[in-house]
Amino acid sequence: MRIAFYAPLKPPDHPVPSGDRRVAQLFLAALRMAGHDVLIASRFRSYDGRGDTMRQARVASIGARLAARFVRRCREAPQTAPELWFTYHLYHKAPDWLGPQIANVLRIPYVVAEASDAPKQASRGWAAGRRAAERAITRADAVIGLNPADRECVLPLLRDARRWVAFKPFIDAELYGEQARARAGPPRLIAVAMMRYGDKLASYQILGDALSRLLDLPWSLEVIGDGPARRDVEDALYPLEERVTWAGEIGPMEIARRLASADLCVWPALNEALGMALLEAQASGVPVVAGAAGAVSDIVVHGLTGLLVPPSDAPAFARAVRSLLVDCPRRAVFAEAAWHRVRAEHDISSAARHLNAVFDAVSPGSWA
Repeated sequence: MRIAFYAPLKPPDHPVPSGDRRVAQLFLAALRMAGHDVLIASRFRSYDGRGDTMRQARVASIGARLAARFVRRCREAPQTAPELWFTYHLYHKAPDWLGPQIANVLRIPYVVAEASDAPKQASRGWAAGRRAAERAITRADAVIGLNPADRECVLPLLRDARRWVAFKPFIDAELYGEQARARAGPPRLIAVAMMRYGDKLASYQILGDALSRLLDLPWSLEVIGDGPARRDVEDALYPLEERVTWAGEIGPMEIARRLASADLCVWPALNEALGMALLEAQASGVPVVAGAAGAVSDIVVHGLTGLLVPPSDAPAFARAVRSLLVDCPRRAVFAEAAWHRVRAEHDISSAARHLNAVFDAVSPGSWA
C-alpha cells in the first residue's frame, strides 16, 4: 500500500535528535517492514511553543496551501497518490493541518499515532491548535495510542471507541545485540536524555539529588546527551563530581555499545510520555530504575525488569537505586527478564504486524 507519512512536530529526518524524532523514525521503519511503500508527505512543522494566535493562523494558512498543492499533484499523477495517510504525534502545539483535508479529498483512510487532547487549552493561547487537533482526532479512522494517559481525553472525540488502538512502544531490538554480561568492579550507572529546560532538566536535578545520597557506595555514572541546558545539568550533578563521565551527544550505535557496558539505567522520567531510552536499555539487558510517568510503567515492569518510584521523589529514587547497587543477583534477574521481554513484546517486527492489523480494520465498512 502507498502510505503518506507526516510528523507535524518534527520530521523523521530532522537534524536535531530527540525522542520524538526517534519514534517517528521507528514508525517509518515499521511501516516499510510491514511491506508498504512509504513517502514523507511533508516536512512542514506546525509547532507553536508559545501559544501565539497569530503564528497559529499563519501555520493554518500555510498548511491549507500545502494540502491543496499535495492534492493537485496527486490528481496530476494518480499513480503516486497515497492509499492511506499516517500522521505521527499531533496535539494542540503541533496539530495536523494537512492530513484530514487531504484524506477527505482523496477519500482515503486517515490514521494517527500518539494523538492527545488538552481540553484546558480550549480558551487559552493554543485554542486554535487545540481545535485543529480535536478535528483531526475526530476525523481519524484509527488512533494508535502509545501512552495510556492519552486515552481518557481522546476517546470521547472518536466516532467509535474501537478506533482507539492500544499499541506498545517499540524499538528494533536486533540493534542491541547480545544481553549485557556481569562485570567486575563498581556498578556502572547510565542515563540517556537530552539536556533541555523544563522536565528534562528537572529530571536531571532529581537524579543529582537522589545519587548524592548514595556516595557511601562505590559506583560511577555515564551521562549520554547534550542540549541548551547542559550547564544547568552539570550543576545538578556537581555533587557527584568525578563519578560522572559526560559522553555528550552520540549516535544510536554508540549508545547501544555504551548501554551494553552498563549495569543499571537510572532516570526519574518526570512527565515523560514514553521513555524510549529506558526501552533501549532493557533491550541491552540493563535493568532500570525510573519514575512511573506516562507510558513508562508499560515499558518497565516493576519488580520484573526494574523498579519504579514516584517521578519527583528523590529519596524514594535513591532507595530503589541503593537496593539494586547492593544486590547484584537481583540486578542479574532483572537484566535477563528485561532482555527477553523487549524481544517478545516491544520489537519492531511485532509493531509491523500490529500496524497491518490496524490498516485492515480501517478498510471501507470495517466499523459497520
